[in-house]
Amino acid sequence: SQVSFEEESQNPPTVGHWKPLMPSKGDKEEPESGCQDAGGVHEPQSTEQLNVSRLRSSSVEIREKGSEFLRDELHKAQKELKLKDKECERLSKVREQLEQELEELTASLFEEAHKMVREANTKQAAAEKQLREARGKIDMLQAEVTALKTLVITSTPSSPNRELHPQLQSPSKAGFRKGHGRNKSTSSAMVSAASQSVVPEPASRECKEIDSILFAEFQAWKESPTLDKSCSFLDRIYREDVGPCLDFPKQELSELVRVAVEQNTLTIEPVASQTVPVGKVAAEECGGPKKCALSGLPRTCKHRIMLGDSGNYYYISPSCRARITAVCNFFTYIRYIQQGLVRQDVELMFWEVMRLRREMSLAKLGFYPSEM
Repeated sequence: SQVSFEEESQNPPTVGHWKPLMPSKGDKEEPESGCQDAGGVHEPQSTEQLNVSRLRSSSVEIREKGSEFLRDELHKAQKELKLKDKECERLSKVREQLEQELEELTASLFEEAHKMVREANTKQAAAEKQLREARGKIDMLQAEVTALKTLVITSTPSSPNRELHPQLQSPSKAGFRKGHGRNKSTSSAMVSAASQSVVPEPASRECKEIDSILFAEFQAWKESPTLDKSCSFLDRIYREDVGPCLDFPKQELSELVRVAVEQNTLTIEPVASQTVPVGKVAAEECGGPKKCALSGLPRTCKHRIMLGDSGNYYYISPSCRARITAVCNFFTYIRYIQQGLVRQDVELMFWEVMRLRREMSLAKLGFYPSEM
């Protein structure tokens, strides 16, 4: 094609005759007439037509090759698209399978978690029930131990408790006192018989009458016994007895004592019977044998208290000890009622509660046994 273009550029164009490169079908005979008229110009025109035909054939060949190349590329692209479609389909199936497995795993995990929570709640409820039963037994045992300590500490042959043995208050029973000291084997039976046959004179003159409001409040509480102070029965006792009885000059320590009494975590110990264990650090002691930690007054302190497991001891005077003991006795008795350990008539339980309230009132006013 380059040779044809060079030859065409070397031959000068024919003057006076212009022919289009691509004549139309209707003009096929015009070149012949032109050639006849021109005479010697026939040869260059045929060369030019040959060059044009060559150009046309080359352009057709290029087009065919281009179209074939494009078809090949199109086929390749279609194959790649089919492969990619198959890959996308496979990946979508994998994704669906993974999502299904994830949902099943999540459901199984939730089910296992709910099962564990149910088991934990069941175990917690059983543990709480056992704890309540154990605390009830501990409260009962502590009350029994306290009663035994009271009998042992406050009623001995050398220093008998006149409140526990009313017959000792009567001068006519002096013979029993001498026999109690001489013959230990028969003293218990003699004292028991005397306590059953002899009644103190103040008790014989005592008259009792049930207050209808107090009894109604107690009956309502007895139907569903609780230690919640919001009920009318305990609310009245807190306001009239417990609160005033545990109201000491040292307000901060008084509040701690009240909380320990309510939670049944307060311990009262005689000072003389306590020794510091070897190898342990002595606990902090507030007050002292000659100063009460609750009242702040100089008093001879024969007992000390410990609040919970803190290890801190506080010396208290006999009056403060009587007030705390009266409140503890009241809470112990109502706990027994709540736990169903008291098998008495409602009226008898009511009078026992009133007696414990009277002890709190007397202790608040400063009356307490001389043995304390």
